[in-house]
Amino acid sequence: MNFDLLIIAGSFSLLAAALHIGVVIGGPSWYRFFGAGESMALMAEEGSRKPAVITIGIALVLIFWCAYAWSGAGFLPRMPFIKLALSAITGIYLIRGLGGLVAPFVTNHPQIKQNSIAFWVLSSAICLVIGVFHLMGIIAIWPSL
Repeated sequence: MNFDLLIIAGSFSLLAAALHIGVVIGGPSWYRFFGAGESMALMAEEGSRKPAVITIGIALVLIFWCAYAWSGAGFLPRMPFIKLALSAITGIYLIRGLGGLVAPFVTNHPQIKQNSIAFWVLSSAICLVIGVFHLMGIIAIWPSL
């Protein structure tokens, strides 16, 4: 069961990566629907490669994070700096989750305000869930890492 938590956490990251790839394939309407912001959607409409490069970059990071979670679970071969990497990944998910729940209510920054409150609450809740799975998973298996 302890290792299952990291397998689930990694699977969430892989699903998020697949959704990011789907956004690139889906085009401007998908950028809008998934909350990438109007500027990304407009660039995609204009044929710019920048939104695709950014979004594929995010997907690659998420795949990398999946590999680390699965490595920590023993599902993949042991990767270097496993404790450091899993701790950093967990921290990033938790900070993004908590920060995203606070930011839209305390700032008027255009990068925050370009997305709806619903986007921030939903995406932040998802990040928190993934972060909690990572946290519970690494706490449970820390001695064996």
